[in-house]
Amino acid sequence: MIHDYLPVTRQDMETRGWDQCDFVYVTGDAYVDHPSFGTAIISRLLEAHGYRVGIISQPDWKTKESIQTFGHPRLGFLVSAGNMDSMVNHYSVSKKRRKEDAYTPGGVMGKRPDYAVVVYCNLIRSVYKDVPIIAGGIEASLRRLAHYDYWSNRLKRSILLDAQADLISYGMGEHSIIEIADALDSGLDVKDITFIDGTVYKTKQLENVYDYKLLPDYEELVRDKKRYAESFFIQYSNTDPFSGKRLVEPYDGKLFVVQNPPSKPLTKQEMDDVYALPYMRSYHPSYEALGGVPAIREIKFSLISNRGCFGACSFCALTFHQGRIIQARSHESLVEEAKRLTEEPDFKGYIHDVGGPTANFRFPACEKQLTKGACPSKQCLFPEPCKNLKADHSDYVALLRKLRAIPKVKKVFIRSGIRFDYLLADTSRKFLKELCEYHVSGQLKVAPEHVSDAVLNRMGKPKNAVYRRFVKEYKEMNERLGKDQYLVPYLMSSHPGSTMKEAVELAEYLRDLGYMPEQVQDFYPTPSTISTCMYYTGYDCRTMEKVYVPVNPHEKAMQRALIQYRDPKNYDLVTEALRIAGRTDLIGYDKKCLVRPGGTKDYRSKNSSGGSKGGKGTNSRPVQKTDKGQPSGKKKAIRNIHKKKGR
Repeated sequence: MIHDYLPVTRQDMETRGWDQCDFVYVTGDAYVDHPSFGTAIISRLLEAHGYRVGIISQPDWKTKESIQTFGHPRLGFLVSAGNMDSMVNHYSVSKKRRKEDAYTPGGVMGKRPDYAVVVYCNLIRSVYKDVPIIAGGIEASLRRLAHYDYWSNRLKRSILLDAQADLISYGMGEHSIIEIADALDSGLDVKDITFIDGTVYKTKQLENVYDYKLLPDYEELVRDKKRYAESFFIQYSNTDPFSGKRLVEPYDGKLFVVQNPPSKPLTKQEMDDVYALPYMRSYHPSYEALGGVPAIREIKFSLISNRGCFGACSFCALTFHQGRIIQARSHESLVEEAKRLTEEPDFKGYIHDVGGPTANFRFPACEKQLTKGACPSKQCLFPEPCKNLKADHSDYVALLRKLRAIPKVKKVFIRSGIRFDYLLADTSRKFLKELCEYHVSGQLKVAPEHVSDAVLNRMGKPKNAVYRRFVKEYKEMNERLGKDQYLVPYLMSSHPGSTMKEAVELAEYLRDLGYMPEQVQDFYPTPSTISTCMYYTGYDCRTMEKVYVPVNPHEKAMQRALIQYRDPKNYDLVTEALRIAGRTDLIGYDKKCLVRPGGTKDYRSKNSSGGSKGGKGTNSRPVQKTDKGQPSGKKKAIRNIHKKKGR
């Protein structure tokens, strides 16, 4: 086997002695041969099974020649938009065009089309009429059945139909892609590949489909949002690989999109094998002159230790993509990869992260999940931790200790999210101690998201009291260790269920902390989340209760402004929001008031000492991250917002 990048040109293919590729992989990302990129994993896995794969990265979708680099593949085309949904990649929540694409050489925007999977597949079909097309990746995975599309503000059909693809390989895809490849290689027609878990196909003959749940017809979903909410919950309840049923979505009663049950989770050995494939661990050298691919910076010296998440936040699509069952790599696999990192010429001694969707999940939530799957009708952590939950960080602590002991490793950080409610469910505080002592880079980012229990309930997040308890324990642990470390919360505005009342409640909470966050995430409706279903339908699909949804852009701007009420630019929005909420008591000169009544000039005077730098009552110091994760004494201000006296 040649240890090099996979072919990106016909000359590369011929240098390897190939006259044809088995598969041509078309991707919306630059070609980065690193296991943090789905294109790299799938192509290397196919290579390990003896298949020849060529990569067409970011083709010019306006010309047919761009997807003819390798000619007709022997078995088929694989198509992915890349590591992100192309619409999220292109547009902010306010639908404004982003200025940079981290997955493109030099960060240049505009190298992939909107709705990339549909565009690429149709381009291929226009040239190769009968070649099998298999769509995959996050964009295809989360649009595999009828879905609300925020950018066009309408319900769209399964992407399988609009893309004219033959199959969707949904989820992470390692099992299904090899089964698809072997089936095609055996001579089976792609139209007869209807039996593989983790795939979606289309058929006109429902009598050939067995043991399925029938969803409402697409036309019915378009007419009735409540029916869509009901249909979505059926989908959500069938995302488990052990208990999930086959789902059938009709289109005019004449065409049927069939979703097979999800693929089984990877075993620990299979996970190890995937991450041991011969990746080059960087972007293709042809991008060097263009400035490289920015996305590599965040992951080059990080380790992926797990997949899946049983946290199941309403606004997260992980349940539909990676599932709720945790899959983890062995200590040996991670230590071996870490040792390889230390041999990189630009390694400076710092492993930037050891985690996954949730860093401190290292095994399934309970023993039952290993054989029977996750419970379809209840959550592991919400609204309270399940009595069967196995909350234990000992394996993660042991792993981190091994990584810290590797020669040349100075420090190991944890920068992917941790679930503080899971941490508190563990009666031992060994992980909290080691987290604070060894693995925080000056600040720990956590995601309480909101303070109103009414909103947190819609988010699928723990009550605010749980977060306050974590804040207290984190502070006490750092004091015990003699550490001056920072806790920075991620907050979200305008989530379904948040009226102006709850938005003001969050602003008051921040006022009492003396803190204004520099970044706020306005709720972004992306395909295949419970929160997006709420946003579109006005129903919580879990209970079918009606939910208040802030959809008006001006109202969303007001809710966001309340979180950053100290910013003079937000004065008019904040005062308007307070009047709408009936909280004009917060406009005045009392210390509890959010704004003064004298307009932006008076407002600026009130906040001149704080503004976005923290305001009265916070401990501020000039901080900028260095490779050591320690302050460098430059301008960036990071506050420990939970160190105000009495908190």
